[in-house]
Amino acid sequence: QVQLTESGGGIVQAGGSLKLSCAASGREASSHAVAWFRQAPGKERQFVAYVIWSGVRTEYADSVKGRFIISRDTAKNTVDLQMDSLRPEDSAIYYCAATFGSGAYGDSRIYRYWGRGTQVTVSS
Repeated sequence: QVQLTESGGGIVQAGGSLKLSCAASGREASSHAVAWFRQAPGKERQFVAYVIWSGVRTEYADSVKGRFIISRDTAKNTVDLQMDSLRPEDSAIYYCAATFGSGAYGDSRIYRYWGRGTQVTVSS
């Protein structure tokens, strides 16, 4: 069992930055891949970014490329999401997810473990 806890959300003006952190705990906390997803009110959950725990690969949604960076700290068992040049359309609840499996890492269905989310609000 893996527990995921997100932190770092808040309210920021457009153009500003936030750094989200996902802390993993429990047995086998070093999962194969960790991703960030987000969900805005009335919209479907959307892939943001993922990182393979070994660090050899990362991937981003087109909407955040060049603005967000995902990174992991294996010693601390955390995965961070640095978000710069934020836009109002980035406002959502951001979820951390982890999987021991492999596959289409942008697909939320392969992730077994999920955090409870952290709210990000970007004002215009």
